[in-house]
Amino acid sequence: MGKKPNFIVIMTDDQGYGDLSCMGNTDFVTPNIDALAENGARFTDWYSGSPVCSPSRACLMTGRYPGNAGVRAILAGHRRASGLTSKVPTLASALKREGYQTNLVGKWHLGLAPECRPNQNGYDYFYGFMAGCVDYYSHIFYWGMADGHTNPCHDLWENENEIYDNGNYFTEMVTKKAVERIRECNKKDEPFYLFVGYNAPHYPMHAPKKYMDRFQHLPWDRQVMAAMLSAVDDGVGEIIDELKRCEIYEDTCIFFQSDNGPSRESRNWMDGREDPYYGGLPGGLKGHKFSLFEGGIRVPGIFSWPNRIPAGQVIHEPCGAMDVFPTMLKAAGGKPEEYELDGKDIMEVMMKGAHSPHDAIYWEMDNQTAIRKGNYKLVLNGVLVEGEPVQDTVFLSDLSKDPSESNNLAKIFPELTRELQRMALEWRKGLEKNWEENFAENYDTKLT
Repeated sequence: MGKKPNFIVIMTDDQGYGDLSCMGNTDFVTPNIDALAENGARFTDWYSGSPVCSPSRACLMTGRYPGNAGVRAILAGHRRASGLTSKVPTLASALKREGYQTNLVGKWHLGLAPECRPNQNGYDYFYGFMAGCVDYYSHIFYWGMADGHTNPCHDLWENENEIYDNGNYFTEMVTKKAVERIRECNKKDEPFYLFVGYNAPHYPMHAPKKYMDRFQHLPWDRQVMAAMLSAVDDGVGEIIDELKRCEIYEDTCIFFQSDNGPSRESRNWMDGREDPYYGGLPGGLKGHKFSLFEGGIRVPGIFSWPNRIPAGQVIHEPCGAMDVFPTMLKAAGGKPEEYELDGKDIMEVMMKGAHSPHDAIYWEMDNQTAIRKGNYKLVLNGVLVEGEPVQDTVFLSDLSKDPSESNNLAKIFPELTRELQRMALEWRKGLEKNWEENFAENYDTKLT
């Protein structure tokens, strides 16, 4: 094998399926992210591992379904919070074995306890925050203090050192540090892996005036969404520009994904309103963050690797975040078969037009369970918004004809429904067993 490629994973936070112009958005554009899609492969049926952020990130980083990675729910933000541990290898630790420099800038949200931090989970370098969200300018984690016993917590780190950079906009800080890491890593002979975790457009809805001014024609909820994503898009452009300056763009595999669907949480409004927030678009899909209907888990998925992945592809095969680990590891010369993974190498899907390697893909969230097999999707105990009643106990849809999951086919195809239900519950049973045997004791509800 010749020179090993570099890898960059870019993940946004609570960004809807329909909030990029390359995914159909019309009220603002994202030209730099669009360029990644134009120069590579855009998946229309790409899935996160969960409809919420911590499990979604665990899935991508470990190549496992979240429950098999030891992270099944949104993790707390205080400094005792449990999360991911070195018991489960990450893509970073696997690439490190292959001679890679490993870096993470931005959001972690996989635990703050000493054994759960990025530097203990394969990353040589970490810069960012470890809770679920921070104020974009003070970098303080405020969420949760309304319970009366959780204090605000400053949350900005460089490796194990707490640092302060008050007044600077975090999205721009992530971009600046990502560019610095590319430049520094390129000085060495070893290839690098860089995870760029933008927390935009997760609440609080903050954006500098220069971005807000670009979208004065939009109502506030869309204006601030557009501004926050425009800052991310500018950052993606700066990352690409740096790769080109370093003359390594052609040899760098870049992957872009949102962690889950858009948030309808009322705290997005920031003006005391308590009605659901509609600033993020699920792109005509049903459901949002917290839901196992498509709007909660189908997200933009884009691969760009000029020297290897043919440009201009639009791929409709169902694949997902757990596939990033084996795909990148194998491309680096590693052996995915040496790891316990739920994901599959999908390079042939992008290189040769192969079908998805998955017979079925599964999800679970609280009492919800879902399976996609071919064009059919079954959701058990599906909810549209957290805290609301179950919409349908059993909901079957044909996504090839009904991507918005508008028509319940469960009574029309009873045998198929029973078979998919059997598969989903059998999978869930195995996951629960693995959880109890290997991970449950790591979670003390008094601490997390």
